[in-house]
Amino acid sequence: MRIVMKFGGASVKDGRSIRHCAKLVKKYADNEVVVVVSAMAGVTDSLTNAAKKCYAEQSTGFIKMFVAELAKKHYDAVRDAVDEPYRARVMEHIDRLIDELEKVLLGISYLGELTKRSEDYILSFGERLSAPIFSSALLSLGVESLAMTGGDAGIVTNSHFGRARPLKTSCELIRSRIEPLISIRHVIPVVTGFIGVTEDGNITTLGRGGSDLTATLIASAIDADEVWLWKEVDGVMTADPKIVPNAKLIPEISYQEAMELAHFGAKILHPRALEPLIRNRIPVRIKNTFNPDAPGTVIKDGCNSSMGVVKALSLIEKVAIVNVSGAGFDFAEIMAEVFRRFAEERVNVIMISQSSSELNLSMVIDRGDLGRAMRTLTNVDSWNGNVKVSKLDDVAVVSAVGAGMAGTPGVAGRIFSALGKAGINIIMISQSCSEYNISFAVSKEDGRKAVKILHDEFCLEDTVEEVLSCE
Repeated sequence: MRIVMKFGGASVKDGRSIRHCAKLVKKYADNEVVVVVSAMAGVTDSLTNAAKKCYAEQSTGFIKMFVAELAKKHYDAVRDAVDEPYRARVMEHIDRLIDELEKVLLGISYLGELTKRSEDYILSFGERLSAPIFSSALLSLGVESLAMTGGDAGIVTNSHFGRARPLKTSCELIRSRIEPLISIRHVIPVVTGFIGVTEDGNITTLGRGGSDLTATLIASAIDADEVWLWKEVDGVMTADPKIVPNAKLIPEISYQEAMELAHFGAKILHPRALEPLIRNRIPVRIKNTFNPDAPGTVIKDGCNSSMGVVKALSLIEKVAIVNVSGAGFDFAEIMAEVFRRFAEERVNVIMISQSSSELNLSMVIDRGDLGRAMRTLTNVDSWNGNVKVSKLDDVAVVSAVGAGMAGTPGVAGRIFSALGKAGINIIMISQSCSEYNISFAVSKEDGRKAVKILHDEFCLEDTVEEVLSCE
């Protein structure tokens, strides 16, 4: 069996966790296995903050302290995860990376310049530090292993730093570099998630959560039998358990349902992660690193689950609405201009809604993109000042997802009736023609309340039989 296993940051949060994960991999070492790892928990955020601080002010003292703390975190992990003689070797590798990182941060501090390209380079250190430790832990357990960067593995991307997309040439490169290791040399590659490389050698990142995409790209290229995403949860839940404590595990879910949930905020996988797998119908298993015997959730091409029309609910809280309105204009022309400008500024649009009686285009975007979005839509000469651009930044988006919604009348009515009875005002609505989801914006303070109400309305905490009787 050919398996690609991905371990997220929470799974490799410290040395003991890395050792535990390495032991999990060893159980399946008789198969052809590729491992993809994220940075240790919290490291990517700390690198982001350090880069911004160095850009904002010159502080060699801060840089010295930051790299020392980062080095200690990884030294401690090595001591808990790796045995001699591999320990000394990986320590030397960490020293080289830490020294390289310090020089980069000092350069940013002195120049007062932080580009997307340099930011990607800095963020790459998290995975570049964790992969050699994980690989060395496998070697300590007697399992042949080799640490590789995403570029080493053949992941070549465009130059959209921060949200890079892999090129079509990556598939053949990955196959040529990974298959000989797993099928001929019987080595388990440990590949850095999240990062790739441009054709001219610059490191890129695939966006937050991009380690999932790394795993599925590799799986598609080598025609793996399955992808296992090891996380700190038992699988895909009917809602976030932090919001709905009685949320239940969903045993299986379709590709389309999973993509809808991921796009609308469910932290199960990267929104683009399933794209490489659909053509070859490679299933994905969400498994719990710390409860490995749990069955988890299978994501596959269609599923036989008989759960009700709404299968799961997701919530995005860090969003804003940008509204473009006016009258007497060519609607298509205005839309084209808006999305052209958003594309140039890399503003992530989550959902849209429009009115055709007069120009009124509403777009939900990441709140972090709001400043760029408003700047790029102001003072557009062709609009002659007659198009108004406004914003609403205190909102949340709730999405109800389920394949059973397609062709089932009255689902939207139940949703909005239940919310109306609870006094929750709907700001904006969007539904795709696939009918796999109904998404809507509410005030931020009503977001979690809306999820709880709909979870009860569709009996998602009940057994399958109870759900069907509820429907």
